[in-house]
Amino acid sequence: MDVLHGDSTGFSAAEVTAMGAALSAAALGPRGANPLVGAVILAADGTPLVTGYHRGAGTAHAEADAVNQAVAAGMNLSGATIVVTLEPCNHTGLTGPCAQAIIDAGITDVIYAVDDPHDPAAGGAGTLRSAGVRVRSGLAADAALALNRRWFDAVAAGRPFVTLHIAQTLDSRIAASDGTSQWISSPESLADNHALRGRIDAILVGTQTVLVDDPRLTARNAAGETAGKQPLRAVMGHRAIPADAAIHGDDGNVLHLATHDPSEALDQLFDAGVRHLMVEGGSRILSAFLGAGFVDELIVYLAPTLLGSGTPALDDLGIGTLANAQRWAWDQASGGAVQVLGRDLRLHLSPEFTPTAGAGRAETASRAAAVTGTTAADATGTDAVTATIFDSIPHRPGAATAPGGY
Repeated sequence: MDVLHGDSTGFSAAEVTAMGAALSAAALGPRGANPLVGAVILAADGTPLVTGYHRGAGTAHAEADAVNQAVAAGMNLSGATIVVTLEPCNHTGLTGPCAQAIIDAGITDVIYAVDDPHDPAAGGAGTLRSAGVRVRSGLAADAALALNRRWFDAVAAGRPFVTLHIAQTLDSRIAASDGTSQWISSPESLADNHALRGRIDAILVGTQTVLVDDPRLTARNAAGETAGKQPLRAVMGHRAIPADAAIHGDDGNVLHLATHDPSEALDQLFDAGVRHLMVEGGSRILSAFLGAGFVDELIVYLAPTLLGSGTPALDDLGIGTLANAQRWAWDQASGGAVQVLGRDLRLHLSPEFTPTAGAGRAETASRAAAVTGTTAADATGTDAVTATIFDSIPHRPGAATAPGGY
């Protein structure tokens, strides 16, 4: 059986268990421009020492987080093993290269699930091997891909990771018949949304939203004050943005995308350096991105309110029969699938993957359980297991890593 697709041959029971713990830790981080990554350091006898994970852009990567914890606790990592859900990075961005941090710590054995397809970060396996570190890969590759499948898709396509946000009533309205929409969401939901704005690269609305609602699209704190990092404010559509529109703000950090094509908009945003985009506009723009299949993460703030009429959350998606309906899966990562925020529910979903035929490995089920929040027994059913088996596990020939060994 191909270890790149989840076989645990060549790995000890302690290493398999550590990878499950690393996957669970990874899911605690926020989705977005960076993948969810977890790491566990094992002593030479297989005893787990520390668990780390990536908490978002600008914070220590999972490997560095684990190493930092161990060093702070006075642990000697010479001869230790680190088990990671993604190939350690090899570049210096907001933080240093994890491959070098592993080498400096004296760790002699690295196990990771899947190669990093992101060119600027890739190459860690080669650097580690050149330093004499034993490198193995492929353990729980299916579950690691399941955890970050849409991030891998975005990287492969050369586009931003897309989060789509909807604030709606129980009957799926985003505004009343007279156009009023403030505030459908609870203060707690608004605070959660502003926290998300503070970690994305850009927020996108349509020109209709700018003309009708005149939004600021800034990240603000509980007092309504502009707070911390601010996203690029992007407007999609052919109509001009009024010179006095609130979206210009004090900094003018606004990008007008003169198109109605989501693909063209994503290309322009990617060229502008955007790696995590939140789409927040009206029903027309929400439907355009959903219909084009570009939404990687769906966040719905559901208010216990009924209007009976008004503006629907979505327009026609071009679906004429139930068999062609878009299917979404509850996403347990990044805070869980369902949260109660004040009087609202926050629903977190990811696009459901069409399963690949012929799957059914027990070890994949146990790893999938760590990602989905189900039990391993639940995950052994055909749908749950096959949902984590994919036609293509990212594999970079340059990694030159023999699964299960040198």
